[in-house]
Amino acid sequence: MRAAQVSTLDGPASVKVADLPEPQPGEDQVLVDVHRAGVAYPDVLLTRGEYQLKPELPFVPGGEVAGVVRQAPAGTFEPGQRVAAFPGFGGFAEQVAVGPDMVFALPDAMDLDTAAALPMNYLTCLFALEHRGRLAEGETVLVHGASGGIGTASLQLAKALGARTIAVVSSEDRTDTARVAGADEVVLADGFKDAVKDLTEGRGVDVVVDPVGGDRFTDSLRSLGPEGRLLVIGFTGGSIPEVKVNRLLLNNISVVGVGWGAFWLRQPAYLQQQWTRLLELWEGGHVAPPIGARLDLEDVGEAIATLDERKAAGKVLLQVRD
Repeated sequence: MRAAQVSTLDGPASVKVADLPEPQPGEDQVLVDVHRAGVAYPDVLLTRGEYQLKPELPFVPGGEVAGVVRQAPAGTFEPGQRVAAFPGFGGFAEQVAVGPDMVFALPDAMDLDTAAALPMNYLTCLFALEHRGRLAEGETVLVHGASGGIGTASLQLAKALGARTIAVVSSEDRTDTARVAGADEVVLADGFKDAVKDLTEGRGVDVVVDPVGGDRFTDSLRSLGPEGRLLVIGFTGGSIPEVKVNRLLLNNISVVGVGWGAFWLRQPAYLQQQWTRLLELWEGGHVAPPIGARLDLEDVGEAIATLDERKAAGKVLLQVRD
């Protein structure tokens, strides 16, 4: 089968498509013919050996896919059934073997592009906003990196949960993507703190979704209102900020870690519960991931580099099969 393989830890350009043996699923695994694969920021980190999980070289990256079941354990899925899946690794390939807990049945009306764009970003953001952020209807959410995969997912889910949304984008050409995803207001990263102050009449926001980190972090803390929560999802900005904890005392604010994987690994059944909840929001018309690019599997290096260079506007997908 064709698969994208990481053989050296030299970044996105080093990922090459190779002819590899088909996976041999265990008796308790589902074998999926992959049609679409989602590209996420952990794939960038994996190509440099900077992710917290470090698979042995060579390996196939790709943590989220959509496709058709080839075979499955009795009582789980049926051959020919359309599914999304979260394999963790191995998704950038024509086939992948996945445990049933991490395979999700698709409604007939859901296309495979949408399905491949959901597992990583939307389940992470749903966990962030509902479980860790305790977002309540009527609160205001500030979203950094608002034109990317995590950003657009956060905007849509926050709107679905009844929040007012303020998007932070790096340039004017990303404004439309954020608005389509559900931003009530869009501000530029340069000077966002003062813009947020004006938009909230000096009060600040209730929740900040931060997948960027870096030098925005302190101003994000300053943008929180009383009892506000800053949700730490990642560090696409490159540097990991430090917190001067005296700032947390001023308005009783909180910095909250969002470790979605660490949470569900202890209770895998949580993934199916989340998928059911996400389908409720999708069926209500609240979830529609914007697809920024769909590239062929052979262009996997370019796809990963799009995220690495922070050029993605919406979700980046790989088309593995027609």
